[in-house]
Amino acid sequence: MTWFVFVLVCAAFLSVGWLGHRRLRGSNNVTEMMIANRHLPLALAWVSMAATWIGGGYINGTAEAVYHSEQGLVWCQAPWCYALSLIVGGLFFAGPMRRRNYHTMLDLFDERYGSRMAGFLYLPALVGDLFWTSAILAALGGTLGTLFGLEPAGVILVAAAVVIGYTVMGGLWSVALSDVLQFGCIALGLMIALPFVIEQCGGLQNMLAEYQAVFGDQARMFPTSAAWTAAEPWGWEWMDSALLLIFGGIPWQVYFQRVLATHSVRSAQLMSITAGVACFAVALIPIGIGMAGVVLDWEAMKVEPPPSSSDVLPYVLRHAVPTVVSLIGLSAIAAAVLSSVDSSILSSASMFTWNVFRPWAGLSSDDQRLRIVLRLGIVVLGAAAATLALQVKSVYALWYFCSDLVYVVLFPQLVSALMFKFTTRFAACCGAVLSLLLRGAMFVVSFGVASEPLQGLYEEVSLWPWRTLIMLSSLAVILLVSMFSRKRLEVTRADG
Repeated sequence: MTWFVFVLVCAAFLSVGWLGHRRLRGSNNVTEMMIANRHLPLALAWVSMAATWIGGGYINGTAEAVYHSEQGLVWCQAPWCYALSLIVGGLFFAGPMRRRNYHTMLDLFDERYGSRMAGFLYLPALVGDLFWTSAILAALGGTLGTLFGLEPAGVILVAAAVVIGYTVMGGLWSVALSDVLQFGCIALGLMIALPFVIEQCGGLQNMLAEYQAVFGDQARMFPTSAAWTAAEPWGWEWMDSALLLIFGGIPWQVYFQRVLATHSVRSAQLMSITAGVACFAVALIPIGIGMAGVVLDWEAMKVEPPPSSSDVLPYVLRHAVPTVVSLIGLSAIAAAVLSSVDSSILSSASMFTWNVFRPWAGLSSDDQRLRIVLRLGIVVLGAAAATLALQVKSVYALWYFCSDLVYVVLFPQLVSALMFKFTTRFAACCGAVLSLLLRGAMFVVSFGVASEPLQGLYEEVSLWPWRTLIMLSSLAVILLVSMFSRKRLEVTRADG
């Protein structure tokens, strides 16, 4: 029965992908596949933006953080941080990027620093997308394998094949339409399940009270002052993580792909801001399910507790609600994962086609060969993500590292290139190299490879917002080196 539901969801996504393919019929322009020729309706763009953030990792991770014995609600930062990320992006970044009629996020760096620098900055964006996609596929395979007896490798391969198929057919049109399907599945599946879950916990008030009794101050959305004054303070780490989610969620092609596909600047800004509100509202459902996982009397239900915190969402849906509702909830999880994967592989393939292959091959923007390259890129990246997903143990550590890279490398580059007209290519290179060296050093030391004195230094530094400090250091280097270079050039001209 479970396989039947999963296959049914996959078939629904393929059908939606065919609709996107029909929308592309008669168009030979790669812009149509990448950014819908800037004709994406506001309502469709809004749903697509919200659904892109409310993906499989978002709903599963939210429930996991709320349920985790060492985290609790206070460490469930994604709902409000991603909401703020979309709002900040809409207020300060969506307008300038859409106004310049770019095709990808990397066009900004191509315009300011040249195609080589844009190609260099493609690498952290590519790796971040690739490992994010792999982690999501691996999570889907592991969840369905553990709880429903499905073969994880089979789930991963089928899901990847379906996503590659409909993304190749219709590009952004198929992806956006699949986002509508995903949003509907989540709204239907999880909202129907939540009342049954709350009833099993003895009502909403009882669920909240019991959760508070178990977690204490960890049941708050924001930490108390004790987080900064305790013997082992964790407040700065909490703040660092929050800033990473807020500002590190902006420099992604999956975000700007929808911004650049809208009709106008105002539509891009409105879409981003309202999607942020929706992102927070929908997160209340997995938050409630995560709390229920803590409060439910599993022994009285004659069921073992969830085998791991990452399984709490599908586990509660399987055991705490009627069978029909459980299957609908399963379809919501599968839909969320499929819709997360398609956005990532399309974004990376778009940047490769437009910012790497096109200038290298010297092709015009309307050359039909670009569509072929884009489709091949989707297939290759999708296959690579599926292959990595089968190596789940290595994926998560690398994805965690790459998500940091986007924050410490790409965000200062985006801010400096977009907000400061005097920055130079040499300064941008200096900032990027500094970010890579510092983040790479922290990555190596965190795995215990370095000597004992460095390990002690890492333990001290890790209590501070070190990711944010690296990001700010990179931004400062870009600005200072640019100003120094500018003054030196002025002096040279004056002497000449």
